[in-house]
Amino acid sequence: MLSRGAASGRALRGAARAGGQPPPVRGLRASPRARCAMPSWVIDRYGRNDVLRFTREMVFPTIHFPNEVIIKVHAASLNPIDLSMRSGYGATALNMKRDPLKLKSMETEFPLTLGRDVSGVVMECGLSVSYFKPGDEVWAAIPPWKQGTLSEFVVASGNEVSFKPKCLSHTEAASLPYVGLTAWSAVNQVGGLNQSNCSGKRVLILGASGGVGTFAVQLLKAWGAHVTAVCSHDASTLMKKLGADDVIDYRSGNLEEQLKTLPLFDFILDNVGGSTEKWALDLLKKWSGATYVTLVTPFLINMDKLGVADGMLQTGVTVGSKTVKHLFKGVHYRWAFFTPSGPSLDEIAELVDSGKIQPVIDQVFSFSEVPKAFLKLEGGHARGKTVIDVIGKK
Repeated sequence: MLSRGAASGRALRGAARAGGQPPPVRGLRASPRARCAMPSWVIDRYGRNDVLRFTREMVFPTIHFPNEVIIKVHAASLNPIDLSMRSGYGATALNMKRDPLKLKSMETEFPLTLGRDVSGVVMECGLSVSYFKPGDEVWAAIPPWKQGTLSEFVVASGNEVSFKPKCLSHTEAASLPYVGLTAWSAVNQVGGLNQSNCSGKRVLILGASGGVGTFAVQLLKAWGAHVTAVCSHDASTLMKKLGADDVIDYRSGNLEEQLKTLPLFDFILDNVGGSTEKWALDLLKKWSGATYVTLVTPFLINMDKLGVADGMLQTGVTVGSKTVKHLFKGVHYRWAFFTPSGPSLDEIAELVDSGKIQPVIDQVFSFSEVPKAFLKLEGGHARGKTVIDVIGKK
């Protein structure tokens, strides 16, 4: 739940957009009982692309808590986590989050709808949702433990939702929430960078041409940082267009040696992981507060392999030991994760409407082409996001 102050602030912003008075607190209204099913793409088991199944009989979402809203999905988009979840990645931790007290009579998450991003229109509001009303155009990133957005409707907590940027279509807007909030978590919440302290800082982004990378480049440039982007040669034009100061082709030679020829960095965002972690921290300025943040962590893998208790213990030991090890070397080591947040999306929307951040879309698919969209994403080397036009007629 949002604090009363935060909720009031968002209510006033919503009223300003509508050009009227702050909306009154809306009463709890049940979803229409005449509508009990909806079209959706689901999986009934984990596996490869053939597990995706289209159905017109997915249970229609209902409001269970007073802070929830139901959104009619106009557009969605895919992220690498959708590929991973399709194959069962993180199932142990996510199932614990879905039912921590084991109260559900059915011990299965299926049928499961994938998709995290949504841009659409509010259809229903819960009792405590005073800052949205039916008809509002909104966007959100739905947490992975909830039913996803590859459906006609989706339910979300009000504090996960924000007003869609006015300058974007739904198709454009759907490309940003998940990657934007992931980058925001890494750069701002974990890395501590913001508009007031970022000017002139040297930032390195490893894996800059994907969804998170293209957003991070634009965010950091908007805040005044000097950005070095690492990507393949065919993405260099895109990186320059987004504002990157230096672009390094990781295929043109030994990447570590190429980066060592540059001045040291104040901040590194790692979207790649693997062997890069072994040498990337040596590129940071020592004893200056410089920080390395990685989005590639073993947290969910540990829980899948070792179970909840042992997986969390192993994760704690791993991150703790690495943090201390690098602290003694004069740099900060951190992990970052996607964090759902309507208030953060409010700030991102302001940056979008001011022209400082633009969506980067690789390809748009119709709702009937969801399996093709997954195959496209699975092929790798995307230049931006894979978007699903849910309400299109194609």
